[in-house]
Amino acid sequence: MRKDVQLLLVETVDNLGIVGDVVKVRAGYARNYLLPRGLATTPDESLIASLAEKRKQAEVEQGKLRVEREGLIKRLEGVEITMQRACNDLGLLYGSVTQQDISGALKSLGFEVKPREVRLPQVIKRLGQFEVNVKLASDLEEHVQVHVVPDRELEGDEREEMEFDNEGNLIEKPEKPAKAQAPAEEAAPAAE
Repeated sequence: MRKDVQLLLVETVDNLGIVGDVVKVRAGYARNYLLPRGLATTPDESLIASLAEKRKQAEVEQGKLRVEREGLIKRLEGVEITMQRACNDLGLLYGSVTQQDISGALKSLGFEVKPREVRLPQVIKRLGQFEVNVKLASDLEEHVQVHVVPDRELEGDEREEMEFDNEGNLIEKPEKPAKAQAPAEEAAPAAE
């Protein structure tokens, strides 16, 4: 049984509305978050009129924020991030690459992106290249390439592939000569 209530926003609330908006929210969200923090109150015509000036200022701020976000999206086009992580020899990370990690890397490059604006398609727990979505608004988003590389040289599997002919018989390859060792005479200087 879902119960919604109508409230008047006294402050701007992300992903809900700006000052002066009358919004319909779930009763629990109103009771546990909006009302205790003083972000909303019951709608009243005189209160709506008194918030008109504050609403105009909020609309101007939202306009400025929108222009900044559009500029940020244009600058994010084609950005690639390389992150070094500890992993095992199979390329599996000991931890994972999180939204906070990507947001921090973007901030170090001069892009002010909050962790919640980074949208990971799946948990990044292995080496490789991943496409990550940065969504600043419902219609403002850009993809960023994230390269996860090992923090050390990985030990590769140095065994040679086995080859078979058309009948399924193993094709014998001539063995590669072992590294030649220096003759004993050259290894030790001659004693005189």
